[in-house]
Amino acid sequence: MSTTKPATRPDNPRFSSGPCAKPPTFSLSALKDAPLGRSHRASAGKAKLKAAIDGTREILGVPDDYRIGIVPASDTGAVEMAMWNLLGQRPVEVLAWESFGAGWVTDIVKQLKLEAIVRTAEYGQIVDFAQVDFESDVVFTWNGTTSGVRVPETVSIPTKRGGLTICDATSAAFAQRLPWDGLDVTTFSWQKVLGGEAAHGMIVLSPRAAERLESYTPPWPLPKIFRLTKAGKLIEGIFEGATINTPSMLAVEDYLQALEWARSVGGLDGLIARADANAKTIHDFTSSHSWIENLAEDPETRSNTSVCLKFTDGRISDGAAFAKAVAKRLEVEGVAYDIGAYRDAPPGLRIWCGGTVETADIAALLPWITWAFEAEIAAASQAA
Repeated sequence: MSTTKPATRPDNPRFSSGPCAKPPTFSLSALKDAPLGRSHRASAGKAKLKAAIDGTREILGVPDDYRIGIVPASDTGAVEMAMWNLLGQRPVEVLAWESFGAGWVTDIVKQLKLEAIVRTAEYGQIVDFAQVDFESDVVFTWNGTTSGVRVPETVSIPTKRGGLTICDATSAAFAQRLPWDGLDVTTFSWQKVLGGEAAHGMIVLSPRAAERLESYTPPWPLPKIFRLTKAGKLIEGIFEGATINTPSMLAVEDYLQALEWARSVGGLDGLIARADANAKTIHDFTSSHSWIENLAEDPETRSNTSVCLKFTDGRISDGAAFAKAVAKRLEVEGVAYDIGAYRDAPPGLRIWCGGTVETADIAALLPWITWAFEAEIAAASQAA
């Protein structure tokens, strides 16, 4: 066993799962055209917000009759907005296989107090979609950011369904192909796959979701920051750049630059290819090392963005302490920041592989993980 440090380091050690790495071409000077000190309701501000919406539609291939809005409070705000506005008319099923999905279960059952059918799976697994009744409203995450498990391509959501589908796609959008005809509400944030700044979320509504908003009034009060309708009609301005609350025009400019970078790498196809290459580099590494495995058990469900790993060496007595020590060693060396597993997830590592990360940096990181693992095993042996 060697504890010699690798000779090559990642050029960019930022592998956080949110906020994620900025695009490789990012520079503060690129934000010089942001209309700072101007009202977001002035013509310059509205034009920027409209460009953000139009660029999102272009890159993601969102259908023309779907509405796209910029909303406050990141992806969390967008999901909450959808649930509080739309749920309650029909039976509800909520699916969870990681911590954020579990959070939506809590909100639906304990806050909205709906008698929902709850389907769960352990970390590393996914629920059986064949059991899901899409005549009910269904709430789920597309990609489990904290478990590294995503909805596999084998799952087909019926296009003719009675209920609405509300999908938290924050670590999937811009890295995985979303089936728009199967999704009625889709949410994500700027801080994930395109490496945008935090605090802003996006909500995409199908015509069916818009119709529900105009035909159904929930029985609970809605705070102003959640309201998508007025006098029974959709507030169309929200989907044209007239945001519910004041957005950061600096963050908007940053998102516009990220969209421009996405175009430069081939749009959605290029972004998916970059994420796939990053994830494959890690999958190849785990398949050739017996002491580390992908947390996602089925290769068909493995995420190409939030790749979650677990240590499997029998000499490890305290998995949480060991994983934390490995992550700390890598941070101290300046080769990987913020790659410890999420606090509610099984102990291990979580490496962001979205398209803003360079494959060469992933490849340079992996020998360092081996080094940190061996160093911690050696330290534990000496302490015993």
